[in-house]
Amino acid sequence: MDEATTRQQRFDKGWEVLEAVDGTSGERLLASLSDVAPEMSHQVVSWAYGEIYARPGLSPRDRQLMTLGMLTALGDCDPELEVHIGAALTVGLTPDEIIEGLLHAVLYCGFPRAINAVGIAKRVFAERGLLPVGGDRPGAAPAADAR
Repeated sequence: MDEATTRQQRFDKGWEVLEAVDGTSGERLLASLSDVAPEMSHQVVSWAYGEIYARPGLSPRDRQLMTLGMLTALGDCDPELEVHIGAALTVGLTPDEIIEGLLHAVLYCGFPRAINAVGIAKRVFAERGLLPVGGDRPGAAPAADAR
């Protein structure tokens, strides 16, 4: 197999995985990079999705939950968090599970980064008609056992 064929096959596999996770984000990614850094967009699709996301060791759902935690920890990744919160919904995480993951991130990332991530999640949920999540009212404590 020649290098061009291998390169195209990697891209095709990555595109297949990316579309399954969140195809509209893939299209936006390529559009945003194609004029200035086409090789970067090719590598994101081919390597990140064709090689790493395509691996069988974790489910797409688990990969997205991990990705949300890591992007929250890194901070200053708002566009990427938005994409991956949408992808997390696409692969089966619920809004409540996403919020629970971001609440857990407070322990390791701190409140400012986790609150920022929740704000981005709220925006994505609103765009998809998935608000409200969690308690009956903002700031509501979980209901106590009625024993």
